[in-house]
Amino acid sequence: MSKKEKTAAPKVQLDPFIHWSHKTGRVFMLLFVLYTFCIPLIICAVYGCWPSFKQLLPGLVSIMALMVPTGFAEVGSYTPLLGSSSYLTFATGNLMNLKIPCAMEAQKVAKVEQNTTEGDAIALISTCVSSIVTIVVLALGLLLIAPLQGILQNEVVSTASGYILPALFGCMSLGILGRGNAPTYVKNKLLIIAIPALLVSLLTIAGIASSGMAGYLLLIMIPLSILCARILWKKGIVKVVENPNYNAPEGK
Repeated sequence: MSKKEKTAAPKVQLDPFIHWSHKTGRVFMLLFVLYTFCIPLIICAVYGCWPSFKQLLPGLVSIMALMVPTGFAEVGSYTPLLGSSSYLTFATGNLMNLKIPCAMEAQKVAKVEQNTTEGDAIALISTCVSSIVTIVVLALGLLLIAPLQGILQNEVVSTASGYILPALFGCMSLGILGRGNAPTYVKNKLLIIAIPALLVSLLTIAGIASSGMAGYLLLIMIPLSILCARILWKKGIVKVVENPNYNAPEGK
């Protein structure tokens, strides 16, 4: 046996479901990107309304300045939670206000952990169901928008609608703060985000940071959070400990 064969790294055997889901997800995303580009190209070709590059440039620059850093930050921060369902989630959108809470709650109800094959499967199922329900609700909304117009414009309904997004973020915050039903949990995990949260708060108060800079701030704060986590881990301040309230699922 040659030296090269002896030192070759062993091949990692992926779970069949993980292998299938990622392979299918890559094909889906490729088709999705092609579909996204083909729609405007077909419309421009049929109606002969090709815009010049000079007309496209201002809108292209303004949108990419916001969406490119935000896109990289969201992929880096949400993929560990979503797993192979990331392909569908990033294609259909509504991450923070729909898909992430749905995946987290489904994993909690199913009593599975993130970054496991079971957790990956539950996240994929939940985001698929969420996407189907969204399509059905939107279809019903289009059909019923005229008959329900009076109800939707009612002051009570419009006031209650303003609390939907804060309620979703509140549920996510409780999920992050709580220990859940996992065999272990991270002690003092909120200290990891103390410095990034303080910096963002100071930049916002000083008027330097704005909503349009969210993507850039995420690109800076995510590596900073990782660095803080590593330092606190090395010093033993942040550590993984057993959960005294853990109830193992039946049969395990």
